Amino acid sequence: MPTNLRAGWASWLLRIVLIIVAAAAITFLSVGSYLYFKYGAIVDARLQHPVFANTAKIYAEPREVRPGQKVTVSLIGDELRQAGYTPKGAQKESLLGTYRQGGGSVSVYPGPQSYHAQDSATIHVSDGVVESITDDKGQPLASYELEPVLITGLSEDANRTKRRLVTYDQLPQNLVNAVLAIEDRRFFEHGGVNYTSMLGWAWHDLVGDRKHRGGASTVTMQLAKQLFVADTGTIKYKITQILVAFHLEHRFNKKQIFELYANQVPLGQRGSFAINGFGEAAHAYFGKDVHQLDLSECATLAGLIQSPSYLNPFRHGERAIDRRNLVLDSMVEIGAVTKDDAERAKAESLHLVPGSVDASEAPYFVDLVHDQLIQKLGERDANLEGLRIYTSLDPDLQRLATAAVDSTTHLIDEQVDKVHAKQRKLGQSYVYPQVALVALNPHTGQVLALVGGRSYGTSQVNHAVAHRPTGSIFKPFVYATAFTTAVEGTPLEGQDKLFSPVTILNDQQTTYEVGNQEYTPRNMHGEYHDAVTARYALQWSLNNATISLASMVGFDRVAALAREAGIKSARGTPSVAIGSYDATPLDMAGAYTVFANGGMHIDPWMVASVRTSTGDIVTDYTPTTKQVLDPRVSYLTTNMMEAVLNGGTAGRVRTTYGFRAPAAGKTGTSHDAWFAGFTSNLLCIVWVGNDDYTDIRMEGAHAAAPVWAEFMKKAVELPQYSDTKPFVAPTGVEVISLDKTTNLLADSACPDDYQAAFLSGTAPTDTCDHPPDHRNVFQKIFGLGTPKPGN
Repeated sequence: MPTNLRAGWASWLLRIVLIIVAAAAITFLSVGSYLYFKYGAIVDARLQHPVFANTAKIYAEPREVRPGQKVTVSLIGDELRQAGYTPKGAQKESLLGTYRQGGGSVSVYPGPQSYHAQDSATIHVSDGVVESITDDKGQPLASYELEPVLITGLSEDANRTKRRLVTYDQLPQNLVNAVLAIEDRRFFEHGGVNYTSMLGWAWHDLVGDRKHRGGASTVTMQLAKQLFVADTGTIKYKITQILVAFHLEHRFNKKQIFELYANQVPLGQRGSFAINGFGEAAHAYFGKDVHQLDLSECATLAGLIQSPSYLNPFRHGERAIDRRNLVLDSMVEIGAVTKDDAERAKAESLHLVPGSVDASEAPYFVDLVHDQLIQKLGERDANLEGLRIYTSLDPDLQRLATAAVDSTTHLIDEQVDKVHAKQRKLGQSYVYPQVALVALNPHTGQVLALVGGRSYGTSQVNHAVAHRPTGSIFKPFVYATAFTTAVEGTPLEGQDKLFSPVTILNDQQTTYEVGNQEYTPRNMHGEYHDAVTARYALQWSLNNATISLASMVGFDRVAALAREAGIKSARGTPSVAIGSYDATPLDMAGAYTVFANGGMHIDPWMVASVRTSTGDIVTDYTPTTKQVLDPRVSYLTTNMMEAVLNGGTAGRVRTTYGFRAPAAGKTGTSHDAWFAGFTSNLLCIVWVGNDDYTDIRMEGAHAAAPVWAEFMKKAVELPQYSDTKPFVAPTGVEVISLDKTTNLLADSACPDDYQAAFLSGTAPTDTCDHPPDHRNVFQKIFGLGTPKPGN
């Protein structure tokens, strides 16, 4: 080919190549510009509003400190730190408050955003016991309330995401260094993209080796993915991720980017909640505020970023430790820690916070609080305004309640296996029952602990507010109604004496007419008695004797008392006496306050106060109270319920489960199992039953009482509930000793006795060795018959 022709072709070829390159460049720039500005607009729109929802925060009840309590200075200091207080004189003092700890005392200084008024106090401790409390003028105080601690925040979206927002300055330097060492060593130097890593990613993607291409993502690119870009694994996704990273680098400085990342990074799952951010993760895994994390804990959290589920320290401890140690080695490589410090951190165990999300964050309780807030404030105000919600919850009791359910369900399940032994042999399936527990302060109505099921992560159905037939825990209301007639001075129908614990009741099986139908109740185990005392009938939960008493009192009157106590479904039929009408465990906890609180009914409550994020009061709530029973009636019924624990259907609470504190209670069995009981300062209701309403075929004494006893045993060991006292009879009530055989006054001739409480003027007057002679004149003259014992 001639030289000039070859030159011409070369020139044309060069032009074509240049045109192609130019077209490609123009296309690339056009597409790049379009995508850059498109995602710039998306970033701008997203950043016009706060990046993270400022959800409401849920706080516990204020912890009361009293002289005589067993507590140490360090424990008080720890609680104040958990509540957000900072040491006095710190570089940046908390607006919630400050404290000064030293020697045998802690001085507390509430700040302008405190839940309390700014009244300081000093708590003096000696040998692990609070010796005294003085105000800022040195005057003694009977008690002092600490700042409420944060339980949790409300989840912010349908994905049940939880986070605790932190600032960059609140992050330990070890945590920042740990993240950078394992995720992005040149974070403070690059412009958002690590080009070397990106080239490696592109090469592996080009040759189809996606297994080894890695993420090639800087912290900024990870943030772009978490906030703006869905990961599709394509080139387009990676380009988009880079463009968004450029926008983020343009709009924020490095500390701001890291702060956003620290609050957004996914770090696992706890129960049904997603853990996002280091603030939430610090609490979820270690029970600490983020600034309290040590080197080992910082490295553990940084290690989780790669694969939170695979490395979950609760489930895969060895994996989490291996990854933590790799992070520590990386920190040594970049000079963030010394090798000796790293080796010491490697030698530590994980120190995970004990318990589940049910124990630490009371999710069933929080859900109820959320529902109440929505009803009162509306969805937006309740969830998005950063409100502080101060509640009734006692975190210590909540942990014990969850632990009691967790540690006793295997006993329930073993009984279920026995009940269904035949099905089990045939390989047929059956279900294990659910459990609910509600604990109240009977004198204030505050819900101190609430468990709504076996596991919140498995089921969010809250059985503490599920309506179920109450069974025999309703029976005390029948006896209370009868005692009320005695206080009024009115004998029961067919009786010539006022009602008392030794009033004789008919326990024979009886048929009642209810409308056009017949109702024939049965006693448990098919056992019947001709005549029993009222005390015995309640002690052993006799159905027919209790219905017989209700018929003498009036079924309508029994139902009316129940409705006043909060059991709204009760109606005046024979079956009302044995708990055929339904109520929730929370309702029944409120109803039992009439016995534990001198006849005063208090509606259970969970929310005490709603405040703004700066501490200003939005609204305070006061519980609804009503005097339902005469205090004498309340005590007389309680005294009979003490006998239930001390030798009746709930005797196993004492003999088998080892609960020793003074208490009163009642078992309940319908299709479900119940136990209701209380001490002088704590009331607890336990329910066990099937979701499908089928009969669990277990008694309350065997299914619910073990849970109650396990909880109450541990509860009375806490300082705030340890001062249980015997129930004190009010004026107008006398407690006397009766002979077990004759139910007459006991004396030295009848040493086998028991104590019972009577309304003044209604107790027996004859003694056991000189019973009254009820024979007629003819019998007395001729010496016939034997004297019948009195009532």
